[in-house]
Amino acid sequence: MTKEQEMKQAIQSVIKLMMDRVMRKVLVEDPFIKEDHMSKKPLYSALVPDEIFKGSHFERRFVTPFGDVWEKLAIVAANKGLGLGLKGHNIIGKINSERLRRIQEILSRLEHAEKGRKRIKPDWENEIKYILAGKSKKIVPVTVRCDVYAENRKNRKKYAFEIKAPLPNSDQTKVSKEKIFKLYSMEPCQIDAAYYALPYNPYGTRQDYSWSFPARWFDMKNDKVVLIGDEFWERIGGLGTYKAFITAINEIGKEYKDRIYREFLGIEPPEGALDEGKL
Repeated sequence: MTKEQEMKQAIQSVIKLMMDRVMRKVLVEDPFIKEDHMSKKPLYSALVPDEIFKGSHFERRFVTPFGDVWEKLAIVAANKGLGLGLKGHNIIGKINSERLRRIQEILSRLEHAEKGRKRIKPDWENEIKYILAGKSKKIVPVTVRCDVYAENRKNRKKYAFEIKAPLPNSDQTKVSKEKIFKLYSMEPCQIDAAYYALPYNPYGTRQDYSWSFPARWFDMKNDKVVLIGDEFWERIGGLGTYKAFITAINEIGKEYKDRIYREFLGIEPPEGALDEGKL
């Protein structure tokens, strides 16, 4: 079995475990009960077909667990690709106090307009250059807990990733940027690179990515510490990872679509529906 095949199977294992739990939730533990929906929302039930709300019922129970799945998939990619992946890993180091002050200064200026000055726009290269120029004899011990830590077993390079859903909120992104600033500010530096990563791009190309909340903190189109979609998977798992990811999802997608149509919605799949929406 090739490394790509091993990765594909590991990815499918994570997705199947999640989907089987979702199916059990919506079919057994917390099913959509038409009579309950009618009694709680009689106006909605009178105006809108029940199938619409049945779909919403499924969506809520599907989307919530997916937040944790991205990190699990990243661990799989790192372990099968680079060689080592750890979730919620602490990176311990030391940062001089002036660098820490400059980190807070930049975050504040990105968030708020100062009197007489506009709120600054994100620019990673100039921001990190300004921070690293900070000097102080006062050294502060710092611990950064990264979402995923990965290590290339061949060249021993170490990577930290802040992994967020493709449409993250502003507060999450601010926290991630502060962590990445601190990782690069440690003396000596404990990682070779740190990234803010989104597992896929709902806008298609990176230049088209236009979700406004993370754009307050990162230049999503140009900052080199930002990875979106295939850039992320190739970096954490090596060449071929994104292809393995796409193949793995598409192979099992048809099975679960069929189950959702038949077991949850109680209808036959429309012609061609099982092949729609492939990655």
